Amino acid sequence: MIFRNKIITIIKYFIVCVGVVIMICPFCWMVITSFTPNASLSFQSEMNLSNLSLEPYRKLFITVPFGRAIVNSIVIAVIGTVLQVVTSSMAAYVFARMPFRGRSVLFILYLTTMMIPFQVLLVPLFVEMKILGFVNSYFGVILPSAASAFGVFLLRQAMITLPHQLDEAATLDGAGHVRIFFKIILPLVRPALVTETVFAFLGIWNSFLWPLIILRDKESQTLPVALTALQGQYTTQWDILMAGSVISIIPMFLVYLFAQKYVVQGVAGVGIK
Repeated sequence: MIFRNKIITIIKYFIVCVGVVIMICPFCWMVITSFTPNASLSFQSEMNLSNLSLEPYRKLFITVPFGRAIVNSIVIAVIGTVLQVVTSSMAAYVFARMPFRGRSVLFILYLTTMMIPFQVLLVPLFVEMKILGFVNSYFGVILPSAASAFGVFLLRQAMITLPHQLDEAATLDGAGHVRIFFKIILPLVRPALVTETVFAFLGIWNSFLWPLIILRDKESQTLPVALTALQGQYTTQWDILMAGSVISIIPMFLVYLFAQKYVVQGVAGVGIK
């Protein structure tokens, strides 16, 4: 029995190690390629680490307005994340803590919007943004991401686990819904709130199709859109493209690094409850 358990443990660790290698190797190739000038890069031969330099990063900011793209992505991602977290948390509070007729039906209908492919909404959404005058502007990119059915679902699942005695006690003390929401509910669902913040930021930061359609000027492009300018029809500057990719993942890495504990607690807690 003990021998069998050891064999199973070895197999588990082997599978995990294989998965780690599969995930890490492309990342390492991307980083090394970003420091390797295109002239010394060959897919058929091994890369010479002695030729590593910062030249691809210098060319990156010369070839495309990458600095402006970074600023655009940061502004859009931060504002969009804040709006999405605010609207999702408020809607989740209503669905979880404020009973009213048809609440469950309305919540289910709202969740069904997650099954609608975004491509189906592109044309009507673009027409709406054009009527509002938000084409080729930050607001045109931010507004569609200001609401999230998944964010509402995630936060609602966390809020419904809290005992209603908290609301009743706060009401007896003279607290209204606003005070209960900010002073009691939000602090207790902090892991889920941070998880939604991370998911919202990553989703908006990596968004490509909608910014590509709504933003027309090069000065308004976000990072994912700017990276496509480095891909030609016949040739691709892999060193510059990988340099841009490395820079684009740094904010995502930092956000998840600082919020990792809350993300694990939020996902595990909501799933268990």
